[in-house]
Amino acid sequence: MNVVILHEAVPSAAREDELDVLVQADAIARALADLGHTSRRLALTLDLLAGREALQRSRPDVVFNLVESLGGHVRLLPLAPALLDTLRIPYTGSRTAALFVTTGKVLTKRLLRAYGLPTPPWYVPGQAAPPAGRYIIKGVWEEASFGIDDSSIVELRTAGDFEAAVAARAAALGGEAFAEAYIDGREFNLSLLARAAGGVEVLPPAEIDFSAFPADKPRLVGYAAKWDTAAFEYHHTPRTFDFPARDASLLTELRRLAAACWEAFDLRGYARVDFRVDAAGQPWILEINANPGLAPDAGFPAAVAQGGLSFEEMIARVLADALRP
Repeated sequence: MNVVILHEAVPSAAREDELDVLVQADAIARALADLGHTSRRLALTLDLLAGREALQRSRPDVVFNLVESLGGHVRLLPLAPALLDTLRIPYTGSRTAALFVTTGKVLTKRLLRAYGLPTPPWYVPGQAAPPAGRYIIKGVWEEASFGIDDSSIVELRTAGDFEAAVAARAAALGGEAFAEAYIDGREFNLSLLARAAGGVEVLPPAEIDFSAFPADKPRLVGYAAKWDTAAFEYHHTPRTFDFPARDASLLTELRRLAAACWEAFDLRGYARVDFRVDAAGQPWILEINANPGLAPDAGFPAAVAQGGLSFEEMIARVLADALRP
């Protein structure tokens, strides 16, 4: 097949998380070649007319959609699949509506609650203030843990504390932020991969190992843990797929909840659901990532390997799902 690998245009002074899409494109191009497909890359900008014309000239059988933002704005991510929809070109991963609702974290949480799926309580400015407690300030639209560090966790006692904490961090978080109850506990990532004949396979659960953290350091996978190779967090947040027998029922529940998210949000191709589990053993859904990173060293390919599949087999499954009605 003729495959276009579509990604956002990467600025010259790009951050590490922005450069990662080029690493993904390289790996996917190699896998496509190994699978016998031809591919070319196309960098999409906010000039959607030029993008449309380039896609029409390329005449792809399918597009491998890696677009994570446009013009530096994550909230514009859904424009890429919307463009492909209008051109009636098949593409990998989740469809426009699913990408829109999972990109906006507050909307995601509202829908999780509506579907009866557990997510930590959250509060947005201009509405009821949260009760006193420990919270994490997050961007409504940002991903890749952008803007998240230890100082994102705050103690709020009054409505004034809440408004001030959100206002103080909003500019660094893309302009919109909210407060989410901080779950001090274990962190899990559940990766999901479409089956060739339809349905979804929940891949082996991964847990982030915080055991090397000092006692007074928040157990948090922030930006540094993912992207700053000089940071303590980067080298001390390994993932593990090994669990004691006593975790069996918890892992079963995590798999159930992840599969429920796939169905509720009509996800396609591949996705990841991130969880915290509190001291009482209650899982809480932090977010749904409908387009997780596919760089070879990322968590999703690691879960794929644990599930007994090669990177190329994963790409073949994602392509097959893209061509499914």
